[in-house]
Amino acid sequence: MPQAPTREQRSARRHDREIIALAVPAFGALVAEPLFVMVDSAVIGHLGTPQLAGLGVAAALLTTAVSIFVFLAYATTAAVARRVGAGDLPAAIRQGMDGIWLALLLGAAVIAVVLPTAPALIDLFGASPTAAPYAVTYLRISALGIPAMLIVLAATGVLRGLQDTRTPLYVAVGGFAANAALNITLVYGAGLGIAGSAWGTVIAQCAMAAVYLAVVIRGARRHGASLRPDAAGIRACAQAGAPLLVRTLSLRAVLMIATAVAARLGDADIAAHQIVLTLWSLLSFALDAIAIAGQAIIGRYLGADDPDGARAACRRMVQWGIASGVVLGVLVVAARPLFIPLFTTDPAVHGALLPALLVVALTQPVAGVVFILDGVLMGAGDGPYLAWAMLLVLAVFAPAALLVPTFGGGLTALWWAMALMMAVRMATLWLRTRSGRWLVTGAAR
Repeated sequence: MPQAPTREQRSARRHDREIIALAVPAFGALVAEPLFVMVDSAVIGHLGTPQLAGLGVAAALLTTAVSIFVFLAYATTAAVARRVGAGDLPAAIRQGMDGIWLALLLGAAVIAVVLPTAPALIDLFGASPTAAPYAVTYLRISALGIPAMLIVLAATGVLRGLQDTRTPLYVAVGGFAANAALNITLVYGAGLGIAGSAWGTVIAQCAMAAVYLAVVIRGARRHGASLRPDAAGIRACAQAGAPLLVRTLSLRAVLMIATAVAARLGDADIAAHQIVLTLWSLLSFALDAIAIAGQAIIGRYLGADDPDGARAACRRMVQWGIASGVVLGVLVVAARPLFIPLFTTDPAVHGALLPALLVVALTQPVAGVVFILDGVLMGAGDGPYLAWAMLLVLAVFAPAALLVPTFGGGLTALWWAMALMMAVRMATLWLRTRSGRWLVTGAAR
């Protein structure tokens, strides 16, 4: 007769079901997002090299501008999930609306800055004289869609907090399909060139924002939540998001320093670095999907005054992170003969690429723990600690990376510096979770 599962086993299975239900759709939505730029690149690439170069510069600026405000999703997820855990759905949706209003205000501010300064920004990024006009055109038109992009971030956070990651997946897939169809129609059918691609992306983003708003507004009416802007609520969202903004900027600084150092190592090294960084970003989607589940689950447990449940969920997700990291690391090593030729056939790039890839593979279990604990602390609303911890990580990484050209070791040494960065992140996050200071219960932190 089979033995009945223990309470710990039943708890683990319950957490597994929750993690899978939230993480799998979140992973699909994360993968769909970068496909927007890929579609634009594929369509514009057939117009000519100057147009593609212009897109490259403008897209880099847009991606940076939007990624800075990713705290709109993170902070909103945590705040909404707490109120869901407390059983107050009207307050949860009201909190989400505050985040959406903040997104609209920030989007309007970004437009006000980007439209008049677009030529100067493109010139600052070093666009060639032939590519610059196309870059300015794309940037100015696409900037009109930034409020919609930020609304999508905030509304995604609302739905994640409501334990719904399926709707963001459906919207992301629909937006990708609409963007592809609009790009082809406007660029070639209407003959608008690069401007048509930009307008296609703006229309697709606005349509995505409209769908999200319809979902949130329907929920607000069902539960009697106000839709009007509330100055105090918007200010509270901004205050909660400010530490996460510092965290995000610090992480972006790490990546920028790494790229700048790789550029000083030579053409083969910077080419190999770009390939490794692309793969590293792709691997992060899988781990980030579990972290997103962590944000929603931890926030809900703390809102329900259940610190023991939050601890148990954290432990289980860390196990998931380690296991996922091991699997991803093995896949990187095993699949390298298949994907490396897709990127380059240059022997010099191969020589720089292989050792750096092994470093990435070895550090994937560490990355798994880092992403999970980062998500756990975000779900707990522990933004100030995450900000200070990431500043410490930047202070450790910057000198280590900048000394690579002086002491040698090439790209492999640079990626060992990246491994050091991840190890320091893991140490800071592990110390915080072990302390228990993040276990602040209640509908609001």
